[in-house]
Amino acid sequence: MVPMTTEDVHEYINGVCFKTGPPGKVGAETEWLVTDPGQPTAPVTIDRLTGLLEACGPPPAGSRITFEPGGQIELSSAALPGPARAHEALARDLDHISKTLADAGLRLSETALDPVRPPVRQLRLPRYTAMERFFANHRHPSGHTMMCSTASLQVCLDTGADDADLRSRWELVHRLGPVLVAAFANSAVWRGRPTGWKSTRWAIWAATDATRTRPVLEPHTRTDPATAWTEYALAARVMAVPEIPGGGGEWTADPGISLADWADGRGPRPLTLADLEFHLSTLFPPVRPRGWWELRMIDALPLRWWPVPVALAAALTDDPRARAVAEEATERMCRGTAPEPVLWLDSARLGPAAPEVDACARTCFDAAVEALPRMGAAGLAALVDEYADRYVRRGLCPADSGPDTGHGSGSQGTAGGGARVPEPRPARPGTGPGPAADEGSGARPAHSGGSS
Repeated sequence: MVPMTTEDVHEYINGVCFKTGPPGKVGAETEWLVTDPGQPTAPVTIDRLTGLLEACGPPPAGSRITFEPGGQIELSSAALPGPARAHEALARDLDHISKTLADAGLRLSETALDPVRPPVRQLRLPRYTAMERFFANHRHPSGHTMMCSTASLQVCLDTGADDADLRSRWELVHRLGPVLVAAFANSAVWRGRPTGWKSTRWAIWAATDATRTRPVLEPHTRTDPATAWTEYALAARVMAVPEIPGGGGEWTADPGISLADWADGRGPRPLTLADLEFHLSTLFPPVRPRGWWELRMIDALPLRWWPVPVALAAALTDDPRARAVAEEATERMCRGTAPEPVLWLDSARLGPAAPEVDACARTCFDAAVEALPRMGAAGLAALVDEYADRYVRRGLCPADSGPDTGHGSGSQGTAGGGARVPEPRPARPGTGPGPAADEGSGARPAHSGGSS
């Protein structure tokens, strides 16, 4: 087996992660915390969930069910033409599993961060054992919370028709990132108390090893996307090395090297393609290129509203008129560059009330509402408009409603001593491994990990 070099890494990333072709397909991955109202502080075991989901048969529209480390259910749709088709398919499958869980006395939680239960890792796969040890070694206790107590909604969009379109869409989806964080923030309560953040989930992720969670596109840089992602991957610390490429044998967690070190021959064994693919799966930027754009910055939402970010993102990237509006509005918000770290922070802390985000969010929602009927998604246009009326046009987000924690806690303010949240400290552009912030895939379910 020929070892991979730095040049091989770049060639793979350019050819696989940045494939181009006619855009228009849309997919979504929805993660859900599952609760038992009769035992609100107890975890719902994966064994129990697997039994229920296997008994009810596969999702009718073919979505794939997996589990996250803390027992969160992840339902991933196929990539389908346009937001209406994606919504229809995933809605059928969500109805299918929601009814099954409800019949068993369980429910899908409508928040992106468990507001009461402590994080408990249920999956014992070597990947997650190594991940947990890595975060512990680097003093990132937020990593354990990230793995076991958070839930997101990920929107998957095509990269672009050609290299020029790919680069334009790459820049646009990064500039849209703070809007998506703010407009859909839904995690203001943690440990039974308000945190002072509208998206505490985002804050927890951003505080967990910034070398693998910060945005790839940095302000005031013009590096081409494939080179930027290659440099990001090479600079990130290697989380774990299995004895046998592909995951076999004993695993060495936190070997103390970056991917660049490994490619240069300073690893425990030669770097293989399987090792590179695993390493890329352990990087969690807000926009992750995988041959499509995976938008990872959106909080899980109440069941009624999960289609809204899918429709919004699809309309603003795939409808030419809406895209032109979004490009102008986000460029103005970001002052002609990629979002500054403070803009991401303000979006997570303040939601749509963040001064820089407010006008841009309203403009983007209005453009999507106008575009969706042109995309054959008039029903989604009405839902997006209803969401905007309820939240965005009032400077609000679902976090302002607050989850039912069972302890009488709301989401407003931090009176009475808010839950302490790890403070995100985004890595500086161009930095490699070093100290980071401390805390203050078949339709049949299997004991396998999702996208974390």
